[in-house]
Amino acid sequence: MADEEEEIEYKPLSVRELLTEMKNVSELMIDLAYSSIIFNDSELMEEVLELEERVDSLSYLLLMNAALAVRDKNDAEQMVGIMKVASATDKISDAAGDIATTLIRGADPSLVIKAFIKAEERLTRVRVSQNSPIIDKTLDMLSEVNHVGVDVIALRRGKKLIINPEEKFSLKPGDVVIARGSDVGIERFKALAEGRLQKVGEHK
Repeated sequence: MADEEEEIEYKPLSVRELLTEMKNVSELMIDLAYSSIIFNDSELMEEVLELEERVDSLSYLLLMNAALAVRDKNDAEQMVGIMKVASATDKISDAAGDIATTLIRGADPSLVIKAFIKAEERLTRVRVSQNSPIIDKTLDMLSEVNHVGVDVIALRRGKKLIINPEEKFSLKPGDVVIARGSDVGIERFKALAEGRLQKVGEHK
């Protein structure tokens, strides 16, 4: 978990917005955690652990903003329900982190793999390189022009995390993209993002 007391500073943010982001990030973590085990993908595992720190930070910010928002008994009663939801979300995040660290601990994930091995789609995490042909391409252009066959479900640009980016969102060098698709689609997308493939039909 993140060292919250030392690193996190108070920011006046909406309790509702903080709770919504915690929920969205924790749901993404569950998908990534299972995929990290099924496909033995250390990059996905790394992303899960980074997102776990993000949820820890959001939880701490939520606690501070909730405390400042309480003015009377009615406010306090409402905040109890909110904090229960936040606590449950934080536990989901921690559980996803535990799943991902199975790879680090060397545990045999065979039971999990057997349950999900027939999955038709998988997740991947890839950084867009400086020479990638998908730079400045919007997500809808990427799908229509290059027939990549993946759905971008989240994107990290610097310290900013964007979940379910809009179709008109354009990609930039250094973006860390999390995408879902078939094995063929994933491999093609990774090759394009890393610059190993400049157009569909080109052999690596």
